[in-house]
Amino acid sequence: MSDTAVIIPAKDEADRIAATVTAALELPGVDLVVVVDDGSTDQTGRVAKAAGARVVRHSRNRGKATAMESGAEAVALLDDGAPRHLLFLDADLGATAGRAAPLIEPVRAGTADMTIAVFTNRVKRGGHGFVVRLAHDGIKRAVGWDATQPLNGQRCLTRAAFEAARPLAHGFGVETGLTIDLIRKGFRVVEIEVDMAHRATGTDWRAQLHRAKQFRDVARALAVREPVIAANLAKLRGGRR
Repeated sequence: MSDTAVIIPAKDEADRIAATVTAALELPGVDLVVVVDDGSTDQTGRVAKAAGARVVRHSRNRGKATAMESGAEAVALLDDGAPRHLLFLDADLGATAGRAAPLIEPVRAGTADMTIAVFTNRVKRGGHGFVVRLAHDGIKRAVGWDATQPLNGQRCLTRAAFEAARPLAHGFGVETGLTIDLIRKGFRVVEIEVDMAHRATGTDWRAQLHRAKQFRDVARALAVREPVIAANLAKLRGGRR
């Protein structure tokens, strides 16, 4: 039974996107992989198409949340009959994308509305800890849920759950916002251990800039959802004048 579409937001991932797409297409019940080329300057889109993906192209980088929404809209246009479940995967998973089946199974069985991956194979991601703590503590305060890997982007959702979470939190705040919003609305969110892994990241200035953007976006997502945080951010901004 084909009932699931994979959506892969991607920017400048030409070196890994083919392996990710190929592995995703082999997942049970997956008959569609959509890659959203989010303003890449390399051949990400062309490589993804050659590997068998449908490709949606953003002429400029619009951020992860917008890429996810573009992918979901593309799937909706291709749905024939019942809406497909939506499995979001990161572009740099490579062959380990083929191990995502456990994320789909609870959604397909109707025992979860959204699953979140917990990687059993942890790869060092330089400077990542402070952003994870921010997201974890914010989710805990907001809904009382103790997330193991709150920023993990490997998630499977029903179409109904995805639509209930729109508009998505901006940029890299999307995972934090999804978790809080769906739990608050009574959707069932479940963490699932999977043997998947990202490419290792470094600690150079590019990696640190990426972490700073993550921190900013997660903080914004939490500020919208937690009045106390919003008030504190307003005080900080006032103190800088």
